[in-house]
Formats: sequence, C-alpha cells, structure tokens
Amino acid sequence: MKEEIQKFFKGDIDNTPETLKTYSHDASLFEVKPEIVLFPKDSLDVQNLVKWVNLNKERYPNLSITPRCAGTDMSGGAIGESIILDFTRYMNKLVSFDAEPDAFTQVLGSPVQLSIDEQAQPDRSQKHTGSASITIQPGMFYRDFEKITLEKGLILPCYTASKSLNAMGGMYANNSAGERTLKYGKTEDYVLEAKVVLADGNEYVIKPLSEKELQNKITQNDFEGNLYKNIYNLINKNKDEINKAKPQVHKNSAGYYLWNVMQNNIFNLNKLLVGSQGTLCIVTEITFKVISNPKYSKLVAIFMNDLEPLGRLVDEILVFNPETLETYDDKTMKLAVRFFPDFLRKKGLWGMIKFMWSFLPELKMMLTGGFPKLILLVEFAGGNEEEVHMQCGKLKEKIKDFKLKVHITKSESEAEKYWDIRRESFALLRKHVAGKRTAPFIDDIIVRPEFLPKFLPELNNILSKYDLTYTIAGHAGDGNFHIIPLMDFNREDTAKIIIELSDKVYELVLHYQGSITAEHNDGLIRTPYLEKMYGEKIYDLFKEVKNIFDPKNILNPGKKVPSINGTGTKEYLISHIIKPNHPIQNHRV
Repeated sequence: MKEEIQKFFKGDIDNTPETLKTYSHDASLFEVKPEIVLFPKDSLDVQNLVKWVNLNKERYPNLSITPRCAGTDMSGGAIGESIILDFTRYMNKLVSFDAEPDAFTQVLGSPVQLSIDEQAQPDRSQKHTGSASITIQPGMFYRDFEKITLEKGLILPCYTASKSLNAMGGMYANNSAGERTLKYGKTEDYVLEAKVVLADGNEYVIKPLSEKELQNKITQNDFEGNLYKNIYNLINKNKDEINKAKPQVHKNSAGYYLWNVMQNNIFNLNKLLVGSQGTLCIVTEITFKVISNPKYSKLVAIFMNDLEPLGRLVDEILVFNPETLETYDDKTMKLAVRFFPDFLRKKGLWGMIKFMWSFLPELKMMLTGGFPKLILLVEFAGGNEEEVHMQCGKLKEKIKDFKLKVHITKSESEAEKYWDIRRESFALLRKHVAGKRTAPFIDDIIVRPEFLPKFLPELNNILSKYDLTYTIAGHAGDGNFHIIPLMDFNREDTAKIIIELSDKVYELVLHYQGSITAEHNDGLIRTPYLEKMYGEKIYDLFKEVKNIFDPKNILNPGKKVPSINGTGTKEYLISHIIKPNHPIQNHRV
C-alpha cells in the first residue's frame, strides 16, 4: 500500500511500529491499530488519496480513511483500522483573516428565556454584531488560532476546556462546545463556509444556499448535484419525523443533525457536516465567524448543600444572561483540597501564597463537615467593569431567598482558583489513584435543567452500585454533565461494567428526554446506542444519509452508523477497549 500511495502523495507516509502504536489511540478508552498514517501537504493530496481509495476499495475491502487532528477525541472518533490522515503537521495554516477591530462592539446577546424548541438548537450566531471572519486549515491548533484572534480583540466563543490541546478540524468534526456555549452557542453557529473533499475525491465549497441556488445545484446532475438532491428529498419526505426526533435539550451531538439543514428557506449542508466526525466528508478549509471578546469578567461562586432547588436556581440565574454557568461536585472539590501540592507547583512562590490563602474558606468548610454537595460558577462579562460587578450584585440579591452561601470573587486570580478545580480535576483524579485510569464512556450526558433535582440523585444511585471513584462536573446552565469514572483495566469485568453502566445511565437520560452526548459526539463509544435514542425510523435515515454521502463506506466507518465488519457495535466496543497498563492521553471536559 505504501509504495502505491507514494506515487501520488506529496506529504509524509509512516507505517513504523512506533507511529502505528501512537495512532492506535485518541483520548478515548479504545485501542484500534491502523495500517498506515499519512500527513497531507495540501488539499490535492487529500483529493488524490480519496480517489485512490475509491479505485482500490474492491481490491482492499477494509480500505478507509479516518481524518485526525489533535487526537483529543474521547469517543474514539479519531482512530481506525486502515488509513489515518493527520492534518496537524502541514495543513495547519492561516488562510485569511478579515478583521477591523475598531469596528467591533460587544453585544451581550439575546434573552435566555427560551421556549423548549429554542432551547434545543438556538441560533445564537445571528444575535451578535461586530463579527469578523477567519479562514484556516483544519490542522491548526486552537491555541494558535486564539493568539491570532485575540490580537484583534476577537474570539471563537465555542472553545473547549481542552483548548490548549485541541485543533480546529476536530471542533468542526465534533461540533465542539464549552464553558461559554450557554450564551454563545456551539461550533455549528460559527461556521460560515467550508471546503470539503467528498467521497468522489473532489473538493467543494459548502455554504448556505437560497432556494434558487439549491435548485441550480440539484440540476447539475453530477455527484455533488445528486448529493444535494438526495439529501433535500430525504429531509422533505421525512420532515415531520425529523423535527419530532430533534432532541429537546440545549445542545446535542448525537447522530446526524438533519433538523438543522433547512431553516428559514436556507439550505446549509454545513449544519449536517459539522458534527459528522469525518463520516460524510473530509474538511480541508474552514471559515469561522469570530466575535468581540469582552474585556472584563467576574465570577460568582454559589455553594449548595441540597440539590432540590437546583432547577429553580438555574432558572433564576439564567434571567441575568451570564457568560457561563458551570458546576462541579463535592468529590471534585475534595480532590482539589486533597492534592493541593499539584495546584501549587505551577504557580511560583507568590502565586502559591495567594492560592493557599484563597483556599481557607473551603478548608474551613471541609473541616467543619459543611462541605457543599455542588458548587456553581456563574461568570459575567462585558466592556464595563462596574456594570459587570453590578450584575453580580443583582444576582446575589435575587437568589437570597434560597439561603445559600454566595461569594463574589474579588480578583481574576481568585476566580482562576475555581476554574483550576473545574478544569484540572480529571487529570488529578487519574494521576493520584494507583492502578486505575480515567474511563470516558458516560462522560457527556445532558437533560434539561428543570429535571436536574430528580435526575442527579437517580444518577448517583446508579453509580453507587458499582465500586467506582468518579467526579461529576459540567455545564449546569445547559444541564450537561461530565462523569469520568476511574477504572481498573486489569479487571476481567471492566468491559461488562462499561456496557451495564452505559445501558442504565442512557436509559435514565432518555427517560428525562435528554441526549446521550451533548458535545463529545458518538465515535465508537456511543454509536451502538443511537438507535435506542432515536428509534429505528430515524436511525434508518442516518444510514441513508451515510450511503448518500459515502456509498463505498470509505470515510471513517463505524462511527454514527455501524460498518459491515461490525465496527460501531457493542461487540466491537468490547473487543477494542484498551489493554491493561497502556497509558491513556490526558483529556479535559
């Protein structure tokens, strides 16, 4: 295979044992060994590769391409058995940046009191003025992307908590979200257009189309035109079932987003391709909308000893349209206190002193037995420091009847203490418990916030029946929680526990009308559960979508819909869980 690919491929080709071992893993709990790893120099390399795979699929039945960037995917979406296509080595450049910073003003956005339907998929990208566009290649790391935009006072606000590690192609593929998604939306809300290579091996520009433009596209009567025609007909024919299947939660990454493609007489295939995990196309260039980054922010920490009023409390907080509404549980907080030295090492002497001093209230709570069950972090941001502080004060006054301890942070460094705990807890957990590893498999569940007072105790009841150490943290404003258990992969029953817990937790999530994944996507870990979530009819539509885009099943097979060789099934999941004593990449959620 290597010799054949070398004839047309300008980039690097590597099938050494060391490289194949590295690319057998992403940030998930799976091990899938590829045959070869390629590093394309440009879009032409990608196009030629797809054409070659098409021509040779009959000769090599298992031939396929799994696009990959930083490999931070926790679902197993960035690993595959055939060709891995890594964009981070060469296709990591800035293409263009249309920004005039003096023209931008921060707009705080629309009210957050949304109807149920609006909560499901709000289009916040249209609520902000003062935006700019930036075009990049998929292999660019977010940390490099953000340096470019922040120089102009601009930001892509759907960044993830792993923003120091992840790359932009992965954000497109997973429809990424993070701390500021509550107010600003997900990646899909900021993709203006993209260049993609489809399964025929040609590159196309994907952008919103008017009715007239769509009809012109359909009449082309070529691969692209037929694809548009077939997707349009599929959606039109099944419109009622598709709209009914749309998860009624704030954000969702499960399945193919068929309900998003046709909105307000605009047909936009990016609404389907974003979040499709490289199963429908290979993205080679992305144009993002970026918005003004607020200059000032302040954090309010709220400590809860009882979960019962959580739903009502979240409703009260959302009225103030905060920048973020995050949360973590008492296990996470105790973990931070227990492993204090890890936080201190990064901060230097003066930073260490300030950090220790700021922790005195939490230490006092722990010693007196009054440790909160849940800590909420509410952040306000804007262009005026006084107004931001006033918002914090208004919130504190508004929720005084809940009789909770509320603390308005006095400085950025004090606020950072809480963010450190929120962002670093899983790495701490993994590092300090000998013989066990983090196991992301129920790591991204979401229900509507009003269900949380009932949902969270029932969830804890399920988890308590297993001998697991775990933390719960996430995005309280969305009802999106990340649960990362520690597991011993030397135990023979580890795979059995993973399947049992997944079944039980997802059953509970669906009982409360939620989604099995809000932002981490399906990959290998959740594809077997998509039919359970959506039902047979919608899942058959997902299979039809895959067949329209990728009739030979050459693009990242086994994710979203199962492959003919069994990829994407529970059996495949069980057989490819990591072997004992193998290191797993650090990850954040």
